[in-house]
Amino acid sequence: MSFLGVEDLHIDLDEFHLREVSFGLDRGDYMMIIGPTGAGKTILLESIVGFWNPERGRIWLEGVEISRELPERRNIGIVYQDYALIPHFTVFGNIAYGLKKREKTGIDEKVREIATALKIDHLLHRKPETLSGGEQQRVALARALIVEPKLLLMDEPFSALDPRTRRETRRLLLDVLERRNITVIHISHDLSDAWALANKLAIFRDGVMLQFGSMEDIFRRPKTRFIADFVGASILEGTVVENDNGYCMIDVGDFHVMSVDYADKGSDVLVALRPEDIIVSTHLPVSISAQNIIETRLRRIMPEGRTCYLNLLAHETELTVLVTNNALYQLNITPGDTIYAIIKSANVRIVNQTR
Repeated sequence: MSFLGVEDLHIDLDEFHLREVSFGLDRGDYMMIIGPTGAGKTILLESIVGFWNPERGRIWLEGVEISRELPERRNIGIVYQDYALIPHFTVFGNIAYGLKKREKTGIDEKVREIATALKIDHLLHRKPETLSGGEQQRVALARALIVEPKLLLMDEPFSALDPRTRRETRRLLLDVLERRNITVIHISHDLSDAWALANKLAIFRDGVMLQFGSMEDIFRRPKTRFIADFVGASILEGTVVENDNGYCMIDVGDFHVMSVDYADKGSDVLVALRPEDIIVSTHLPVSISAQNIIETRLRRIMPEGRTCYLNLLAHETELTVLVTNNALYQLNITPGDTIYAIIKSANVRIVNQTR
């Protein structure tokens, strides 16, 4: 049995419904939930922690059903975007607040231990209003972790942090979680959080979990057009013109692409291409049977910090490619140049057209 199990969960809040949500997590899993605003992500977290009772379905934790258990008896921590620190308490008082309700001794030692792990031990005498956003976030995390929850839930905890502070907070959090083997469910709108932290991913839309699985599965094998688009893939419409020897040949209008995915000959399909799966060259490469080689023109270079996106045009069809700044320097290209896009057939994914 899974460490955490959610089975056919339905939540009815009149103006909003969560429907047919089922998944399981093993101890130590880090699950990221992404989806548009109003998708039901926060409602799911609040249902697991016990703020909402399910209309139907069950929630299990360590083999025990907790669907109707009081929140304070579930031993689940939750951290919100706004931190919710007590303004007239010191950092020490905020971190110790929940622990004091459970224990009478050893509090000072435990506060200093978790504060040291999150590098806020020098701030224990300060009030929240004197702290930076990153420092306040680490105080909120320390308060949730010090009670040693079985499960930690986080609702966009890093959204207000600058990139450098965000990266540092992720690193410190992972160190603590790995030492304590804590299972996490984390809501974020930033896909970089998912790549940096998670081993499981769930996509939500309109109260429904569209896909759940490993990071690799969802980013490489999105089930629908919405999911493919949401996780940053380029979407092409096409028709299967040939299906032979384990390969589909797909006409996308301006060129053909070959995929290892199956679809019936003559069927209309959607093709998803991830930006990091496209290799670029300024010279026509040697043709290999399992690869697609597409001649394009460089339309635009779009910097993204230490990486950049290349916007390519194959006649009227756009492709987006992700490269490092060093690779861009080595390519020595400018808009208007001829670029060859090389895509393995295993990275040409056929996705469902529904939802």
